[in-house]
Amino acid sequence: MTGDRAQALVIEDSPEITLLVRGLLEKEGYAVVATPQGRRGIEYARAEQPELVILDLSLPDTDGVEVCRELRLFSDAYIVMVTARDDEVDKIVGLTVGADDYVTKPFSPRELAARIRAMRRRPRVTPVRESREFGHLVIDPIAREVMVDGANVDLTKIEFDILDLLSGSPRRTFTREQLLEHVWGDWFGDDHVIEVHMGKLRKKLGESASSPRHIRTLRGVGYRFEPA
Repeated sequence: MTGDRAQALVIEDSPEITLLVRGLLEKEGYAVVATPQGRRGIEYARAEQPELVILDLSLPDTDGVEVCRELRLFSDAYIVMVTARDDEVDKIVGLTVGADDYVTKPFSPRELAARIRAMRRRPRVTPVRESREFGHLVIDPIAREVMVDGANVDLTKIEFDILDLLSGSPRRTFTREQLLEHVWGDWFGDDHVIEVHMGKLRKKLGESASSPRHIRTLRGVGYRFEPA
């Protein structure tokens, strides 16, 4: 239980740095969750919406810049990127995809704490969620509208919910069970119902399972959204 404490997420594969940052954040009043995996970090952030994310640039399963980009599709958390690479290009890339600040290892815990306090003093204005654009396909999560080649596509609630989940985490594979839980909640029927709705969705987007443009089937596993 976190009570009324703000939540912080640490995505870092170094146990030593994780321990250091956890202690620092707990002193700042945060309830802290840590993971060395970028994908697990994204899943936690989507479910819990932490106020602050400390994100390592070099992770074992995916690049920190890609994690930051995906977080910004649904989260307005403060994001501080951490890296061992003292390279101005890395800083520019990290801040361009939505990081609020950037520190280089080894860093001073006192400096990091000061930066976090400074960020928290700035009112966090929740940005208007931008449409997701994938060439001919445009998805507006707020208006729940989809356009293909400039024309509106009429999707059912279930079809839009499936597309919204997949496109919100490009290249991430979702199992049938995950899709069922997201769209239907508790489901006790045949999980092949997903295939029926997926077929209708693909048809409306102008693609098919044999000629996928964005929605790819991974046999025996699930489905994945390809941005290009």
